[in-house]
Amino acid sequence: MAIEIERKFLVASDAWRRDVVSSTAMSQGYLGGGASTIRVRKTGNGAFLTIKGRAEGLVRAEFEYPIPVEDAEAMLASMTVGTIVKKIRFLVPAGNGLVWEIDEYLDDNAPLFTAEIELPAPDTPFEKPAWLGAEVSDNKNYTNRSLSRAPYSTWVNGAPPEKQEDN
Repeated sequence: MAIEIERKFLVASDAWRRDVVSSTAMSQGYLGGGASTIRVRKTGNGAFLTIKGRAEGLVRAEFEYPIPVEDAEAMLASMTVGTIVKKIRFLVPAGNGLVWEIDEYLDDNAPLFTAEIELPAPDTPFEKPAWLGAEVSDNKNYTNRSLSRAPYSTWVNGAPPEKQEDN
């Protein structure tokens, strides 16, 4: 079974920009709800259908399949729940064969920036660069699925609207 082990952080500065090796524009939407996450993503040069299982700590099952771009465009236009998440993903080497994926969110999720690193094991050590901010790996509000339902631009005092306390 394919698995994903990922740590996610906020970005504290733009010092990472000097080390970018590539960038890709992405649009992604979510199909349905439930225990698993089903995502369709269109990138600069292709499209993918991804199914992710429920997270157990930093680990979860993940299956990803290439699909025709035309199919992805049709799904994004007519089948998604919430808003389409648009972002630019920048790749920055992290050492030891690891890569930082820095996402600059656009439209309703601007001005959010996050940095993710995929690890071969949950306890894999990695260097935390000075531009890295607070870890949000366990904060479900920062998942792309959540951002499609409660865009960052609607947040107040660092939390989505449904998380706000009544005053």
